[in-house]
Amino acid sequence: MKRLLVRLAWFLNGLVVLLVSPLVYASREYNMTKGVTEISGQVYELHMLIFYICCAIAFVVFGVMFYSILRHRKSKGAVAAHFHESTKVEILWTIIPIIILIAMAIPATKTLIAMEDTTQSDLTIKITGSQWKWHYSYFGEDVEFFSLLATSDKEIEGIEVKGAHYLLEVDKPLVLPVDRKVRFLMTSDDVIHSWWVPAFAVKKDTIPGFINEAWTKIDQPGVYRGQCAELCGRAHGFMPIVVHAMEEDDFDAWLTEQKALALAEQQAAKDALDASLSLEELTALGQEVYKTRCAVCHQVSGEGIPGAFPAIKGSPVALGDVDAHIDIIVYGRGGTAMQAFDNQLTEKEIAAVVTYQRNAWGNDTGDLVQAADVNAYKAKQAGGGQAVDQQGSSDEAQNKAKEQL
Repeated sequence: MKRLLVRLAWFLNGLVVLLVSPLVYASREYNMTKGVTEISGQVYELHMLIFYICCAIAFVVFGVMFYSILRHRKSKGAVAAHFHESTKVEILWTIIPIIILIAMAIPATKTLIAMEDTTQSDLTIKITGSQWKWHYSYFGEDVEFFSLLATSDKEIEGIEVKGAHYLLEVDKPLVLPVDRKVRFLMTSDDVIHSWWVPAFAVKKDTIPGFINEAWTKIDQPGVYRGQCAELCGRAHGFMPIVVHAMEEDDFDAWLTEQKALALAEQQAAKDALDASLSLEELTALGQEVYKTRCAVCHQVSGEGIPGAFPAIKGSPVALGDVDAHIDIIVYGRGGTAMQAFDNQLTEKEIAAVVTYQRNAWGNDTGDLVQAADVNAYKAKQAGGGQAVDQQGSSDEAQNKAKEQL
């Protein structure tokens, strides 16, 4: 009898825990957060509804199970009944789950439909994923930029103490207004990525050759963080998302400022065509560009990753024909991870990174490439001719260099 009372006490204690746990876990840090959008609130409420239903089902099922174990135990002299089927019971345990599923499906369907409704948006932004960065383009505003990881190499390598937002910080965040419906058009330049910001309840795959849609309407200003949620390659963990939500007036002012900066950058790019930089100036700029755009694959040391990404140190590309080197960086190489940087870097930056690669890590070619050289090569390509230098470098030489990447 004493043993039975102990077991019964444990059983009642378990039931209490089961009943109280939804309230406890609803407020704990391990539970889903409500987010800062109406949709994220709906997703949270749906999550909690399903959670409560699951707890209720568990309470009933385990309650009946433990009651049967205690009430019909062998030590009490219970004798098992002999029966084969019951039509009423079978109908009952079919109808009840159907009712439960319908009760769950109705709010879930409403939420999913609302999540896919991108109509009547106030702003449209194209999001393009690539290894390993995000490209944001504001439709109709002539504003676009790339967003790259801003965590320092020293933090990643463990030389410095990791910051509060380790691997979740970028050089240029996506800026959005609050209280405006923002429509996202998402695609990819290379492999499948996934743009995920938990606070918005937005998680959508970016697929090469396809356009996926999503939307958000943020209720509160602030900084919200996310990351790529698709295993997209070796630097998958270095592809964060940062969104800065501003009041509408502040956003309009920011947008005006970005348009002015874009015009200034265009003018600076034109002026760079007439400039002649020294080796030191080109190397300094090229090293900066290399660390942010190239080092993730080819390594800071220029030695690459054997079997995955070729070395630049001592490579035929860096030591060979200059035009072939420019061609690879400007146009990339199809079928490989080598991207085209024509729309990512200015001609001055391309010239600088080519110069840096040809003079770093003991390459020491002494070659200087100016923005005008990059512009001239692109103009030659646009005219339909394959670049051939004045010393008679042929297409075959360029293609051989490309094969190294």
